[in-house]
Amino acid sequence: MTSPSPRFLNRRTFHAGHLIFAQGQIGTRAYVVESGEVEIVRVQGQRRRPLGRIGPGGIFGEMALIDDQPRMADAIALSDCTCLVITREQFRSKLDAADPFLQGLLRIFVRNIRSMADVP
Repeated sequence: MTSPSPRFLNRRTFHAGHLIFAQGQIGTRAYVVESGEVEIVRVQGQRRRPLGRIGPGGIFGEMALIDDQPRMADAIALSDCTCLVITREQFRSKLDAADPFLQGLLRIFVRNIRSMADVP
C-alpha cells in the first residue's frame, strides 16, 4: 500500500500508555504510524498476548475496516506517537476501487489472521 497523502488525512498524537482502541470495539478508523511505536495486544481471559509492534510507516486497525468485524485486539501507544488517521469512508473508497480479485484476497487474509489469533 502506498503511503496516503498527508494533506487529506488528519493526524492524532497519542501519549505513551494511551489506549488507542480496545478489543471488541467497532472499527471506524485505521492508523498509519508517522513516529513512535504502537503495540497490538490480544486479551484472552486474564492473559494479555502481544501480537506485534507497529513502527513508523506501519498500519494498524485496517482489519476491522476490511471485514466490518469488531477489533480483535487492543492498540496501545508504547511511546509518544503521531499517526495519520484513515476514516472508514477513505479506506472503503480505496478498497472499492481495487481489483475484485485483490478485494477478495484481502478478505481471505483477514479471515485467516483472525482465526489464527483465536488460537491460545
